[in-house]
Amino acid sequence: MEKEWVMATLEHLAEFGASERGITRLAFDTAERQAREYIEEEMRQAGLSVRRDAFGNVIGRMEGAESGAPAVVTGSHLDTVPEGGKYDGAVGVVGALSAIRQLKAAGPLTHPLEMIIFAAEESSRFGYGTMGSKAMIGMANIAAWSKAQDQAGVLFPAALAAQDIDLNKVKEAARQGEEIKAFVELHIEQGPVLERAEINIGVVEAIAAPTRLRITVEGTPAHSGTTPMEDRQDALVSAAMIILAVQEIALDESYRGTVGTVGIVKVLPNVMNVVPGWVEMGVDIRGVDHESIIDTIQEIKDAVSTIADGQETPVSIVVLTSDKPVPLHPEIVDTVEAASRSLNLSCRRMNSGAGHDAMNMAHIAPAGMIFIPCRAGISHNPDEYAAPDDIMNGIAVLSETLRQLAR
Repeated sequence: MEKEWVMATLEHLAEFGASERGITRLAFDTAERQAREYIEEEMRQAGLSVRRDAFGNVIGRMEGAESGAPAVVTGSHLDTVPEGGKYDGAVGVVGALSAIRQLKAAGPLTHPLEMIIFAAEESSRFGYGTMGSKAMIGMANIAAWSKAQDQAGVLFPAALAAQDIDLNKVKEAARQGEEIKAFVELHIEQGPVLERAEINIGVVEAIAAPTRLRITVEGTPAHSGTTPMEDRQDALVSAAMIILAVQEIALDESYRGTVGTVGIVKVLPNVMNVVPGWVEMGVDIRGVDHESIIDTIQEIKDAVSTIADGQETPVSIVVLTSDKPVPLHPEIVDTVEAASRSLNLSCRRMNSGAGHDAMNMAHIAPAGMIFIPCRAGISHNPDEYAAPDDIMNGIAVLSETLRQLAR
């Protein structure tokens, strides 16, 4: 019966923001709000008290037997990348509610249980990721966020105001560590390791944190037919060389678990008969070895400087975010592993190459993560898929982990 509810809830969630090319629920847009309100109602029907904090994070609570005891917390997010899939974030939200429903039916635990729907986990709309959990741990960057805008030119404060959220009051969302005993997040792996090894559960030991750069190349726009090749200052040629440099540098550091991606390229004037005069790139560097990330960024800066001098195209680099990789709490890791084995599920300790809200929550409470396999490791894509049995295995491990921590 619970399996049917979980799958039906995931399918209904997938209707919010759905199109022929996937699901688009961007942070604080209409589809994301509708999805959140749907789950809020499901939380109330499950008997949870529900509130929204000063940043729009939704918190559902089941009280424990001991008054004033810190909460054991779980949850994830409902926003997606443009044209994303059904399971990234959503499995962690629906799984959290399912686990709490089952634990509630079994009788009260010593500690209260909470589930959180974190706002603005994806960076797709405003360029900043895990914003809701950063606000919750007191790391909201109000000065930077106030200047952020989406591709339609909507400023972040205006997007918040449209949902009755005041950016100037966001710091009120911060929670104290003594309020939370532990945090555990359920998520699809977003990689192929578990599926290839035919392992049921990934027990996450560390989370890679992104360093994001905005690289801008200034060239000289010129007529494509009349400007000799040797006289050009082609910003796109320089950008292409930088992209290749990022690829080569990241490949050299891959043995240390570091990856590098140029995921955004904007070109002006972006017409066929003009030599490009301006290019902006978004670069994402990730890994769990902080020294490797530092080395990678320095090598990219050196390569950019060499290319800029050689091509006579000035380049500027702005660091948008620079988060450190986060080790998860050994006690929570051990608890997740023990829960998996108690349920006769195969498990493997591993790192997460993607960032998650758990990496922020780890700053104020012991934190852990549970991974389940996803088909071919595909995520942030309409083909993203997690099998129902794998989802239910993950929920079972989450439920047992929460039970152990809340006893």
